Amino acid sequence: MSNKVKVWDLPTRLFHWVLLAMFAGMWASAENGQLQIHTKLGVAMLVLVVFRLLWGVVGSQSARFSDFFKPCQVKAYLRGEVTENQQPGHNPLGGLMVVALLGALLVQLGLGLFAADVDSYTFDGPLAKLIDSGLAEQVTEWHEIWFNVLLGLVGVHVLAIVAYRKLKNVNLVPPMITGSKTLAGEVKPLRFAPGWLALVVLVLAAVLVVGGLSLV
Repeated sequence: MSNKVKVWDLPTRLFHWVLLAMFAGMWASAENGQLQIHTKLGVAMLVLVVFRLLWGVVGSQSARFSDFFKPCQVKAYLRGEVTENQQPGHNPLGGLMVVALLGALLVQLGLGLFAADVDSYTFDGPLAKLIDSGLAEQVTEWHEIWFNVLLGLVGVHVLAIVAYRKLKNVNLVPPMITGSKTLAGEVKPLRFAPGWLALVVLVLAAVLVVGGLSLV
């Protein structure tokens, strides 16, 4: 017997799709030399990533790192010993990808804060003034190089979604839109945090990021 199970809360789903839109916007703005837009989007994305890190601690069960970041279970999952009913949110392998992507994003955003416009010197990252211009130029190169690493991780993420669809006949995209999965057998209900807590966490993330940058 199949059951429709709520797996993803609204804050987690919104984070996923808004992050995707921001990523595309930052890529386009960088390619077109729109550095002011690029920087503003970068600060907004940093707020979003900090929100996700906080939500991974205090948010809904399936959003918490303690629920899905289980590297020691990866081998068991690959052997088929960890079922989707036991881990209806991110499986152990998917959990590694989430942490890797968030970590890579933090590195990219952190480098962007100290990067400098080495072509026209008309617009720099919010924290570029704190370091030597030569170092800022080097950081800009690292920022550009690391973007390729980030793109590689995104590519692996997309390939994993395609592989699940082709090999396991599991479409991971609709649940991230609707929040629900259809699973065979009984699944223990997940615990979900209230919506107001997500708003509080988002405001806190904005205060930490925007407030912190304004103090510099």
